[in-house]
Amino acid sequence: MEEITYNTRGTCARSIHFTRDGDIIRDISFEGGCNGNLKAISKLCDGMKADDIARILGGNLCGSKGTSCADQLAKAVMSGK
Repeated sequence: MEEITYNTRGTCARSIHFTRDGDIIRDISFEGGCNGNLKAISKLCDGMKADDIARILGGNLCGSKGTSCADQLAKAVMSGK
């Protein structure tokens, strides 16, 4: 298992922490951001394949930011693949 920290860009959350076990993503947590919403996203995505997280959450936008915490999670799980 590999522990990963991904520094986000353009969001209220500053970073995302998770573990990768092959293609399975677990133990997701966000530093900063909307606490309740990000806890929910983390719970829903725990145990999912990276490709599925990216497919479902990629491109989800927050206002006019051009990204969102969910979109950044999609980018994070695909980084380093």
